[in-house]
Amino acid sequence: MQNTKFQPYSILMSVYGGDKPEYLKECLDSLLAQTVPFDELVLVCDGPLNASLDNMIEEYGVIIGDKLILKRLDENKGTAFAANVGLKLCKNELIMKMDPDDVCLPERAQMQLEFLASHPGIDMLGGYIEEFKSSTGEHLSTRKTPVQDIDIRRFAKRRTPFNNQTLIYKKSLAMRIGGYSDDLIRCEDYDFMVRMLIYGAKGANLPQTLVKYRVDEANLARRRNYKNTSSFITVRRKIHKLGYSGLSDLIIPCIAQVILFLTPSFFTGLLYKNILRRY
Repeated sequence: MQNTKFQPYSILMSVYGGDKPEYLKECLDSLLAQTVPFDELVLVCDGPLNASLDNMIEEYGVIIGDKLILKRLDENKGTAFAANVGLKLCKNELIMKMDPDDVCLPERAQMQLEFLASHPGIDMLGGYIEEFKSSTGEHLSTRKTPVQDIDIRRFAKRRTPFNNQTLIYKKSLAMRIGGYSDDLIRCEDYDFMVRMLIYGAKGANLPQTLVKYRVDEANLARRRNYKNTSSFITVRRKIHKLGYSGLSDLIIPCIAQVILFLTPSFFTGLLYKNILRRY
């Protein structure tokens, strides 16, 4: 039963054929274990899935029941497009983002809803993530983000000010900015956050870990491949053209991203763990 002390919330998530069913299972189990249950789970299948994923979704569809809103796209359209489709389907004002390979702490929803109940002016709320090695469960690092709105706005000029998989935000404001930019291949979450801030959204981050973020070789490869680098630069150019960031805020992060793209993956992993994950 939904706890009436808090505002009901929708979980927004997408899955595609390359996702692993065992990761999706852990993710769904963590959502079902929330101390404040979700009102609905909007799951967008971004193109055809494999049989294992379809079976997993069917199995959990029985468990979740009519709280599961399932939308299947005929072809893979990308994360931003799928997010926009799901966003329109969400019936609640509060939207909780989640990725299908990450794991929520049981109190994640409760901590965020308690904060929002006592801070009604906040439009976007995130928190810390704990990165863990997928193969062993070993703790790797904690990505900390700025806590207060003024620091979030400053930080956003160069780097992502929220951990995307910890976000909970107001649907009405997200719809007014047009949702996610589906012309972007990657970094659509950073673009979305900054446009929300530009529109006037007030942000905050809880100084607590809310989600466990899975790290494997595929994660590191995505961070340093050409598509990610190109999207990174595209988003920062867009932010600069919108007048949100200065010239140095554009040039310095872009140079750093190009260096990461050109360096060996071993060095990239060390850099993320020891420097870039520190706020």
